[in-house]
Amino acid sequence: MTMADGKLDGRVALVTGGSRGIGAAIAKAFAREGARIAFTYHVGEDRAHAREDAAAEVVAAIDAVGSEALAIAADAASMDDAKRAVEETVERYGWINILVNNAGAIGQEVTVRDMPVEEWDRLIGTDLRGVFLATKFTLPHMPTDPVGKIINISSELSRKGRQTQAHYCAAKAGINGFTRALQLEVGPGICVNSVAPGPIATDLNLADMTPEWIEKEKDILAERLGTVEEIAEPVVMLASDGGNFFMGQFISPNGGAVFT
Repeated sequence: MTMADGKLDGRVALVTGGSRGIGAAIAKAFAREGARIAFTYHVGEDRAHAREDAAAEVVAAIDAVGSEALAIAADAASMDDAKRAVEETVERYGWINILVNNAGAIGQEVTVRDMPVEEWDRLIGTDLRGVFLATKFTLPHMPTDPVGKIINISSELSRKGRQTQAHYCAAKAGINGFTRALQLEVGPGICVNSVAPGPIATDLNLADMTPEWIEKEKDILAERLGTVEEIAEPVVMLASDGGNFFMGQFISPNGGAVFT
């Protein structure tokens, strides 16, 4: 990575779920544009060391381009963790210009009839409650000069739907509604938009997909999975001054998987 033309010079970004996949790509892209970065990552009970190592790799990559990074272990669904993550970011950098609500989970593939209530609550907690919590605690620390930016990572499945993933689709659809409602509350000084990726080749997706399922996911107009960098680029645009006229929008880089 090398520093680009500084579209985000002087700005501070908090990215939830920034240690891998789309979140890591966004954090690194922001750093290349001159932003100072804080990002959260969820350690959990499984693969704790691997997740800590992934977070350390993102910090090192950001340091390598001459920017700053702060990695914060936090559970997106926890009110205390969300509040602490914002407080640690503000303590380090003074304010937050850009919030990217990216942390999320895919959840078990199970029909509504068979879905455990605990699985519904867990997924909604991470994917929707987490967006609310990070936003709520960030807003008091977000200046409006330059224009503040809140970018919520949704999914093309919020429009398309998918059997056995009702909890995920519902959470992501909730993000879309939250985005529009919040924009009416905080505009014009803060722009709020949702970015809804299509099928993307992330480590999380590839680890969960069989080779047959990966080929099925490629059955879209683009005839391939998207890359995390192809999601990071429109997020950079929205976060920069070039995105100041986008308000309450649903932007879906999905390779033609669904027309919004």
